[in-house]
Amino acid sequence: MAEIYLFCSDEQFQPEEIVNQAVTAEAVGFDGVMISEHFHPWVDDHSASGFAFSTLGAIAVKTTHINLMTAVTAPLFRFHPAVIAQAAATIDRLSNGRFTLGIGTGENINEGPLGFVLPPYKERAARLAEAHEIIQRLLAGEKLNFHGNYYQTSAAKLYSPPKHTVSILLAAGGPQSATTAGKHYDGIIVSAKNIEHAKQNVILPAKAVANNNYTVVANRWSILAQNDTEAWQALQSQRGLRAPSRAEAIDPIQLQTEADKLPRGEILNLFSRVQNAADYITTYAPLIAELGADIVGIQTTSIDQLATIEMLGKEVVPVLHKL
Repeated sequence: MAEIYLFCSDEQFQPEEIVNQAVTAEAVGFDGVMISEHFHPWVDDHSASGFAFSTLGAIAVKTTHINLMTAVTAPLFRFHPAVIAQAAATIDRLSNGRFTLGIGTGENINEGPLGFVLPPYKERAARLAEAHEIIQRLLAGEKLNFHGNYYQTSAAKLYSPPKHTVSILLAAGGPQSATTAGKHYDGIIVSAKNIEHAKQNVILPAKAVANNNYTVVANRWSILAQNDTEAWQALQSQRGLRAPSRAEAIDPIQLQTEADKLPRGEILNLFSRVQNAADYITTYAPLIAELGADIVGIQTTSIDQLATIEMLGKEVVPVLHKL
């Protein structure tokens, strides 16, 4: 049975709202929550960007059994990998073993504002390989002397170590990163905007080299709305997500300006549209049936997020569980 997680957008909701969403999600039957980790959001006007690891700590102590995951954090520039290991260990302890660490190669919207120059993918992948090794070894309890091309540690040790095994998943968007995820990670996180692309270019390459105990996490964006006006209102904080200069921008107002110059329909058509529980089931069932996802992330927005979470828990999650 696939597990169903609620995706909580750190760049859309304030930390206290995300905690309330997670508490509600647990109460209505979700198996877990995943949270994005950003420094800057996608727009300048309707936005948020709390410190995701603090938010996760609050969720850990406010809930009892729902699983927690980063989707994803980048241990390359803003954080030394050892600090990410420390954060993961702390959340593991606070949650009594309910935390999974999802990591990726980062985005300029988060690194650029702090003065970092985001290098090409090849270097970011090499950095992530070193970061992953450091995180793994520290979580395993090692006192670590590490001298890599990008990171160093001297007698580094976690003195509040995890009490449980912390799984580490890699966000992947193509065959190269998928193969890395399959060979070296406990699982993969894929954004399933296009089901066939995700299957052929991410899921199958990862599974071809992975062991049997491999976790596939598939996320998909959706907008709950009855018409275009309502959909645009619900999408306000995310409308810069599909702006043309997303990969280069560091200032959210740039993405906001670009998005607002485009026809609204053009932006809205880049997201799955749903009007009711049946539409949600139609939208997310293929992530289980066609991608074989072990965890489905419902990444959705509406004009009343808590009411939507309650509806999903009562009418959508039980059906997806049966798949």
